[in-house]
Amino acid sequence: MDNYYPCLGSEHFMLRDMVRDFAENEVAPVAAGHDETEEFPWATGAQMAELGLFGIPFEEKYGGVGLDLLSLVIAVEELARVDASHSIMIGAHTSLAASPIYKWGTEGQRETFLTPLASGRALGGLGLTEPGSGSDAAGMQTTAVRDGAGWRLNGAKTWITHGGVGEVFCVAAITTPASPQRGDSPGISCFIVTKETCGLTDEGHLGLAETGPRGARFGHDPDLAPMPGFTAGRKLRKLGWNASDTRELVFDNVEVPPENLLGEVDLGFPLVLDTLDGGRIGIAAHAVGVAQGAMDKACEYTGEREQFGKRVNQFQGVRFMLADMETRIHAARLMTYHAARLRMDGKPHKKEAAMAKLAASETAVDAADLAVQLHGGYGYSREYPVERMLRDAKITEIGEGTSEILKIVIAREMMGRVDTVT
Repeated sequence: MDNYYPCLGSEHFMLRDMVRDFAENEVAPVAAGHDETEEFPWATGAQMAELGLFGIPFEEKYGGVGLDLLSLVIAVEELARVDASHSIMIGAHTSLAASPIYKWGTEGQRETFLTPLASGRALGGLGLTEPGSGSDAAGMQTTAVRDGAGWRLNGAKTWITHGGVGEVFCVAAITTPASPQRGDSPGISCFIVTKETCGLTDEGHLGLAETGPRGARFGHDPDLAPMPGFTAGRKLRKLGWNASDTRELVFDNVEVPPENLLGEVDLGFPLVLDTLDGGRIGIAAHAVGVAQGAMDKACEYTGEREQFGKRVNQFQGVRFMLADMETRIHAARLMTYHAARLRMDGKPHKKEAAMAKLAASETAVDAADLAVQLHGGYGYSREYPVERMLRDAKITEIGEGTSEILKIVIAREMMGRVDTVT
């Protein structure tokens, strides 16, 4: 990897080696168990907070590590090579909750909300998708109505990563309804809202792991006051990412103070779109990691398994399959790094983020499917991790924009059109 990617520096390789060691030694032994029980990995999450993985691209004054977006991409990929439920923990938290506050928030909002997020003291997420609006994000029904100096929030969101365990959320809501007479779009604004984590016991402590090995707090910041009426809804059962907490969010007359408005009134949709561009780079990194992990397992298995008197990887047909997937993974990784560099440099990257996510997600599904096939009957067994990788890969073709929506985005950017799909 070192010779392939000249855009990476020594700090990137040091981080890669550290996260890879953690993933292989701490995450790999527990990944299958958490997938089976669908329990959130509080204990390894506390260790990840100890390593600073929740604040990689943020300044140290906000509790971050002070690295860059490429560093986050590398960390996500290395965790996803072993278990996507762990990689999405830092990916969604950083891209969808902490980054919007870091980029668009006031200094007061950064001090109040970004600091606990970057340190891992609190987990966060983005409240965008609703039961009736997925790809058509502008079709949301959640509303925020002025109430004195502040706002009153009502509605529901769904498919929210960290919906139960999280405490800080960036939530999009309609603040000015669309006018059929004018034919305009609704005014959408974003708000920072807080609730209590579902991980608390009756005594007010996290049930499984409140601190890391060296005492770093994780997952609950008692200084963040929950907003009455903001609660987690039902937990969703999923095909993959089973250890990742995915739930509905419910807003029942939630009083939001004026200082929790993120950005400007009615101008939240561009903020959401920008957040999704960053999130797509993150999902591309997840997909590259899953693809690489599946390929690693396929190479390992075919190098040990013997059929018809020789190792499986000595058959030319197998070698051709592995070579094709290795080529696609390498290309997807380069596209992901390129999109990340563009975003880091403040350059237009909507098309590049969409292309990276599209290529990486389809590569992940194909690589995981190939790994299962090359494992034969064992690939269909939960004794081997490739069946979990196949289940985990599929969501990368759906979350942060389906493959079909991404093709619309790519074509629109090619043609210079302006549209409202996300």
